[in-house]
Amino acid sequence: MSKYIIEGGHKLSGEVKVHGAKNSSLPLLAATLLTADISAIENCPQITDLDAAKRILQHLGCEIKQEGNTLIVDTSVITCDDIPDELMREMRSSIVFLGAIVSRLHQCKISFPGGCELGARPIDLHVSSLQQMGLKIEEQHGCLDCFIDGKLKGANIALSFPSVGATENIMIAAALADGETTITNAAREPEIVDLAAYLNKCGARIKGAGESTIVISGVEKLHGCTHRVIPDRIVAATFMSAAAITRGDIVLIDVNPRDLISVIPIFEEMGCAVTTDSSHIYIRCDGRPKAVRTIRTMPYPGFPTDSQALLMAVMSVADGTSVFVENIFENRYKHAAELARLGAKIKVEGKVAIVEGIEQLLSAPVRATDLRGGAAVIIGALNAIGKTEVSGLAHISRGYQNLHETLNELGAQILLED
Repeated sequence: MSKYIIEGGHKLSGEVKVHGAKNSSLPLLAATLLTADISAIENCPQITDLDAAKRILQHLGCEIKQEGNTLIVDTSVITCDDIPDELMREMRSSIVFLGAIVSRLHQCKISFPGGCELGARPIDLHVSSLQQMGLKIEEQHGCLDCFIDGKLKGANIALSFPSVGATENIMIAAALADGETTITNAAREPEIVDLAAYLNKCGARIKGAGESTIVISGVEKLHGCTHRVIPDRIVAATFMSAAAITRGDIVLIDVNPRDLISVIPIFEEMGCAVTTDSSHIYIRCDGRPKAVRTIRTMPYPGFPTDSQALLMAVMSVADGTSVFVENIFENRYKHAAELARLGAKIKVEGKVAIVEGIEQLLSAPVRATDLRGGAAVIIGALNAIGKTEVSGLAHISRGYQNLHETLNELGAQILLED
């Protein structure tokens, strides 16, 4: 098994380009199924989750050609209506293909999706929403047999929670549905806005993306287009955290600071100097970070759950005590035990984690427990005295493109061992 050997204590400095957003690329690829045409999706990250989405499309009969970070997707021909269990298990967000396949073929057979084990992320919101649009579902032996009579129908759907995945599934399914669909309490994340932008370029009629109410007027047909994926705001937060914990200074290029409106103030509160323009973020941390009183994860525009682990790594060496409250997932503190191996003082009680900052971490063998938890232990290792071994790298490659190489270009000392 591959592992990183990270020598801590090296200040990060320089420029880093932020790659395209994982959480935007995946629903965009699913949405290409609606067009029965060719789309060029630019700025796609080269990560294993995207590889899984490509395999799903190829299994369905689509043709994909990669030109650098651009994917040319031809969905004019679909030869089957199922997604095998082994493909569904590779990532939780594979459920977003449900609305697209049903809209295109009027039937679909899938198993329950996989991904990071972060606790309950039920697909009931996806299922119940599509059922309101006329989808009929029979569950047998861990599989969902889904079908509709004719086309999906527009509906008024009120989400009990602003689920990103459910909002995306509804938007995709409603684009070609009969009539108008209204989503109330919709997710407002930038990735939702990006999906709507792509679909509207293809001829869809979607209004309100980025707000709590989204209205989709179904159309008869969509066509392909060229679309550029937005920058990955969680990757940006990762590099900002790495700069803060190493007392470094870096410039993030090709990033949208507006997508980090709840994250940037946290870095400023810990004493970092942060300046921005339309596509750059400059961050400098001259001394030991200061503790941040409370960080609560909330749906966008609140503090993102995907950044919680990253900031916890930084707060583990901050001056003072910080409190984290995880309001999205009930099992998203697995990284706390791994950071504790590096000497961090973290006490977890339910959805609350109390972090008492220490001067510096010490190297130890650790592992990536999930995608963002893995990034957190890497951030911690950048500070730790000595050489830290990080295993479980398969989690890292799900959402980061050549992370260790990029960090090394900024001054880190990370060796990849097979």
